Amino acid sequence: MSSGELLKIEPLELKFPFELKKQIYCSIHLSNNTEEHVAFKVKTTNPKKYCVRPNTGIVSPRSTSDVIVTMQAQKEAPSDMQCKDKFLLQSVVATPGVAAKDITQEMFNKEDGRVVDECKLKVIYLPTAQPPFPVAEGSEEGSPPKESMKDNGHENGSEAKSVISRLMAEKAAALQQSNKLRQELELVKRDMTRSRRGGVSFIPVVVVGLLGILLGYILKKS
Repeated sequence: MSSGELLKIEPLELKFPFELKKQIYCSIHLSNNTEEHVAFKVKTTNPKKYCVRPNTGIVSPRSTSDVIVTMQAQKEAPSDMQCKDKFLLQSVVATPGVAAKDITQEMFNKEDGRVVDECKLKVIYLPTAQPPFPVAEGSEEGSPPKESMKDNGHENGSEAKSVISRLMAEKAAALQQSNKLRQELELVKRDMTRSRRGGVSFIPVVVVGLLGILLGYILKKS
């Protein structure tokens, strides 16, 4: 903070959080603790790079005023992040009733014996915080990357498809065998019906029993 005779100025260092291709703003706070009307003017060593609003003005007695400094969007950053740009804020006692539009350069001319307060302001670039290293969504420390998880899932899916195909083939074979046994069983039943006239044979009964047991086992397995 500057504690000059006319205006108190803060801050004395204009700090810009530097970011490429983006306008950056900084404010200067002016306090007039005197009983005088004070005119001020802001100059810079690099006028094409900065926009100052207002660059001239009047601060009434016991009042304050703010100046907004805008740094135009920059295409590249200095290698050492150091800035040599400077601002100069001049202030003089003004006649009561003078408006900002009435301020002229001659009002800040020291050759006429006027008392002109001057305060130099430095420009400082503040590096912006770097974003954290991107972490794959859903991953945790010590876990494999998301792509690896996708690869593993693909392999597991192929293995599952192979097992399902094998089971389907076995089921189809079992059903085919079951149909064949049913057909043979029907033939045996027909033979038994034909042989009833001459008495019941022991061998067909045994065959029917065995076929029934085998058919039940195959259907249960499938």
